[in-house]
Amino acid sequence: MEYVSRAAGPPLDGLVDDLYYLEGDPPYSRLLLPAAPAPLLIVNLGSPFLIRAGTDVAAVQYTDGCAVTTPTRAWEFGYPTPTRSVGVHFKPWGLAPFLPMPAADLCDRPATVEQIWDRPATAELRHRLALADGPYEMLTLLEAELVRRRRTINGLDIVRQMSSAIAETGGAVPISDLGVAARASSTYLAQRFKEVIGVTPKRLARSYRFTATVLAINVAAPIDWGDVAARAGYFDQAHFVHEFREFTGLTPTRYVEVRQRFLREHPDHVLAEWPLPAD
Repeated sequence: MEYVSRAAGPPLDGLVDDLYYLEGDPPYSRLLLPAAPAPLLIVNLGSPFLIRAGTDVAAVQYTDGCAVTTPTRAWEFGYPTPTRSVGVHFKPWGLAPFLPMPAADLCDRPATVEQIWDRPATAELRHRLALADGPYEMLTLLEAELVRRRRTINGLDIVRQMSSAIAETGGAVPISDLGVAARASSTYLAQRFKEVIGVTPKRLARSYRFTATVLAINVAAPIDWGDVAARAGYFDQAHFVHEFREFTGLTPTRYVEVRQRFLREHPDHVLAEWPLPAD
């Protein structure tokens, strides 16, 4: 697969981690994405793809693309073969200025691009992207569209400041301490976070803590799960296993097996860092 990524410039650099272009044959037709503090926008330029947001729901077809706020559980992404799209990896608070609804409305319920930007505008954007001369021009067009659509969000600054502090500690900072420092009530902060990010500060901290824990696991070496849980700050291994299943849809042992499969079958693949085979 071809994967091209670049950072966004001002005024988007405080909202966006990167813009990317993806084209080619996916390593697996279905990928499982563990829950992570990373909202996502995809503008699809190929055949429709499928999303299953949770283990107890049916897969839904997305033709024009999708917007995904911070998820609370693993979700499944079904790629067409071949696939072609451009997208944006946002900071936790970064997608909100481009949504017509509170981020909480999309929590574990991905929207189509049409639902957030209307059908004519989405069709026009996809048309211009399809005619662009290569990935870099496409990403420039997408960035310009985001700049044009960016709007002011109430409470964005305080959410960004607190979320940054949560991220810097890997989710270990006491949320009550952040609230005191911000001179804001827990109720106010929870409301602002749900509107901007889709989840409460405590839930965001859990997501950061779990993501940092999982990415630090070396699946090529023996793993002491009790030690992993203790170093991550979990009270006991049972609590850790419960949270592991909630965020990945897998037990820790099964996660290692699936991760090892991906690395064995597709070493150094552009998608190998986070998604898991769901086939």
